[in-house]
Amino acid sequence: MQILPMEPKSPGTEPEEAPAVQDFLDLNLDLEQHLPDAVVPAWHFLQDYPMLLVLVMLVLGYLLGKGLQWMMRTSFSHATARTKSTLDDKLIGYLTAPVVQTTVILALVAAQRAFNFGDSVNWFLTRTLFSLLLIFWGRAWFKAITLLIQALAGRAKRTGLMQPRTRPLFDMGIKMLLLSILIWLFMALWNIDGTAWLASAGVIGIAVGFAAKDTLANLISGISIIADAPYKLGDYVVLDTGERGVVTELGMRSTRLLTRDDVEISIPNAVMGMAKITNESGGPAIEHRIRIPIGVAYGTRPARVVELLEQVARENELIIDHPVPRVRMRAFGESSLDFELLGWIRYPEQRGLARHNLLIEIESLFREEGIHIPFPQRDVHLKTPGQADDAEP
Repeated sequence: MQILPMEPKSPGTEPEEAPAVQDFLDLNLDLEQHLPDAVVPAWHFLQDYPMLLVLVMLVLGYLLGKGLQWMMRTSFSHATARTKSTLDDKLIGYLTAPVVQTTVILALVAAQRAFNFGDSVNWFLTRTLFSLLLIFWGRAWFKAITLLIQALAGRAKRTGLMQPRTRPLFDMGIKMLLLSILIWLFMALWNIDGTAWLASAGVIGIAVGFAAKDTLANLISGISIIADAPYKLGDYVVLDTGERGVVTELGMRSTRLLTRDDVEISIPNAVMGMAKITNESGGPAIEHRIRIPIGVAYGTRPARVVELLEQVARENELIIDHPVPRVRMRAFGESSLDFELLGWIRYPEQRGLARHNLLIEIESLFREEGIHIPFPQRDVHLKTPGQADDAEP
């Protein structure tokens, strides 16, 4: 067997090494390059004492952050001094709160080089600190967005896009968008490739759908409730299961009702979507009509009864003047003349107290006028054993 010699390769034909993975963000803060020449010796001295360097950088970062925060708040306050609302002041407070944390974290990132941990440890610590920074700014933006949406919904017109009933939809949509941006920044910060996540999103979505079908049903029902608007925040609703109260919150998972007993009930949106709901605050006005049936003895003048009932309704402080309260005679009952008092109250939750006051005043006035409220009477005939029935004529 003859072994042939290998031909030499040209220098340009050697395989190149795979390029190293480049970070999406260059987070290596080399502070020494930006220091004045007079400060560099002090920086070199502090690098020999890492713990002292960290302490000095913490103090300097905190003081710098407080100074920047004061300057920003002062500048924004002068710009918004002409407004009477406190909304802009709260927004400035929320959005400038993470400034101090930002300068402190940047100071820690610059100081960690003095410990000579190595590239891998520095890479991990730097991204951990910047992840905390994302959390601080994300929380501030979440608070600011919630406050801004509440203020805009409270001041908007009924015909506008932003209304109290559409506030939860905007709240959920904008917060989900902001959360998506924060997740994307977190993945970019840690050099996580999102292509693989997107490729497996279908399989993960099916698995999550089976595992969290109740949560997804509540989420979809919440969006349907907001779009269909059978009720809105502040409405007084009654469910077919008996629960009743004022709608205080419409969230992604549940709807909260505040009952007359000052107890908050949390009902899943899927249940609310399938339930029969009576919205007593619905319609063009929030006023609510109450009906009080009354029976008087035969022989009483109906005109006098109508006059007295209308007088009671007009004098009651819970019954409003417009629409005007009225009385209707409904039927000739078995033992009474049946009337019904119709009056309007401002809020549905006043119904129990209004009925209580009206009934007491009607009974007192009828007693003074000598009008009797009859009750059913029955004649009972007892037979003795062996007694024959009366012969028919």
